[in-house]
Amino acid sequence: MIEKVKLMEQRYNELSHKLSEPGIADNQKKFAEFMKEFKNLTPIMEKYKEYICAEKNYSEAKEMLEAGGLEKEFREMVQMEYKESKDKMEQCFEELKILLLPKDPDDDKNVIIEIRGGAGGEEAALFANSLYRMYTMYAESRGWKQEVLSANQTELGGYKEISFSVEGEGAYSRLKYESGVHRVQRVPETESQGRIHTSTVTVAVLVEADEVELEINPSDLKIDVFRASGAGGQHINKTESAVRITHLPTGMVVECQDERSQYKNKDKAMKILRSRLYEELLREQNDKIASERKMQVGTGDRSERIRTYNYPQGRLTDHRIGLTIYRLEEILNGNLEEVLDALATADQAAKLAMQQNQ
Repeated sequence: MIEKVKLMEQRYNELSHKLSEPGIADNQKKFAEFMKEFKNLTPIMEKYKEYICAEKNYSEAKEMLEAGGLEKEFREMVQMEYKESKDKMEQCFEELKILLLPKDPDDDKNVIIEIRGGAGGEEAALFANSLYRMYTMYAESRGWKQEVLSANQTELGGYKEISFSVEGEGAYSRLKYESGVHRVQRVPETESQGRIHTSTVTVAVLVEADEVELEINPSDLKIDVFRASGAGGQHINKTESAVRITHLPTGMVVECQDERSQYKNKDKAMKILRSRLYEELLREQNDKIASERKMQVGTGDRSERIRTYNYPQGRLTDHRIGLTIYRLEEILNGNLEEVLDALATADQAAKLAMQQNQ
């Protein structure tokens, strides 16, 4: 493994030299490629420097102890240095293993999150709104930008479904584990007798694919325009601003009617369609991979029940990794870091185990 890191160090130094060359910034595409690779290598190189420093201290302390002739107090200091350096080397070695795991090429991309009310009617729609609020507050805490792409709101303020984009560095790497069925257990606002109901909401996290990654043939699209319906102001039923796009080869349909402008609705609908088609492409690729090599935590099965939010107990349970936290209100206010860190750690551990068994 260290030999592999040494080769990466050579490439890192080479990139550092290239990025400092005059005129490199004139070629924006090449500069962006070099910068991305340099940025990805940087945490590995920083950890490797820590390893080299610890190795040097360890070797010096070992040499002094083997030479002998040290006074008692000084020998104890050297023995402490020997042990601390050895522990540091082992720690850096394990951390390098994780840093060298194959990185998901989509990790740095933006995402589109689709939330749909499932079993539970109006209560499910209200919880869909709670999840939307949770994710947007989390995005805000990270300094990410979010925008609603499409929404179907109920009279009580819930969502039958809502799609929104989240733009920010590492958005997919943090949110990709959220796909699946989220179950809520609570007393609904509409329940007069105080009985706890169980409802479900489906979340899908899609990579936001750009036109370069996924080219869509315009002849494969059927585009219909119609008058918007529901909440939205005076333009309702007066202008044909709503857009429905059908992808003929797959039968996939996307509607958007939130904007006053037909062109803006079309742009948002295309963004959703492109991401859904990209998800299908990724799923097909993953299906070709042996099942034991798939992610153990799961990042895409919409039918998998992944989490329960129990309001009476103030409890969140993630069923994939057996995580239970009794700070539900805090989490629903966007404090998701502990949950997402635990999922990422479990995923890394599964990948390490897989790598060692190969």
